[in-house]
Amino acid sequence: MTATDMQADANSRGGSLQARSGWVIALGVIYVVAGLVALSSLAFAATVTVFMVGIMMVVSGVAEVISAFQVRPWSKALLWVLIGGLYIAAGILAFENPMLTAKFLTLLLGLSLAASGIARVALAATMKASSSRSAVIISALLTIIIGVMILLHWPVATLLVLGVFLGVDLISAGIGWITVGMGFKSRP
Repeated sequence: MTATDMQADANSRGGSLQARSGWVIALGVIYVVAGLVALSSLAFAATVTVFMVGIMMVVSGVAEVISAFQVRPWSKALLWVLIGGLYIAAGILAFENPMLTAKFLTLLLGLSLAASGIARVALAATMKASSSRSAVIISALLTIIIGVMILLHWPVATLLVLGVFLGVDLISAGIGWITVGMGFKSRP
């Protein structure tokens, strides 16, 4: 949906995006404040991250088990129940031992970033020489460096890494919402 479509939709409901822009800006401010709180208390932010992952795993596990009863033949349904059970168990483990889960998530994050950077280097090698190829290579190298830095400081920097990632994500999302709200405000 484009901004014009959103404007037309808002006008058809009796309001304008300008009138609603305050709410969007307020949402952005809430995100920024939450990000600053996360950055000021990295241990709290890491714990919140672990609990969010735990909740998502339990919900996913329950969904897997429920969907298993709609699968035929039963041999496949049992496999889905097993997968769902493992998701639920992992989610409960996240609640029971958040520090172990945080360490595992940080290790997984470092490995994923390093692997993603390596894959982008391989992608850049297949591209024709251009400024976009250079941008992909620079991005890939930065991703590899961040991944390796996380791995070199693992498990000591677990709380730092998860807390900073959550805080920065919340702040960047908040700035995005504030920008969208300001854009709505300036539209005719």
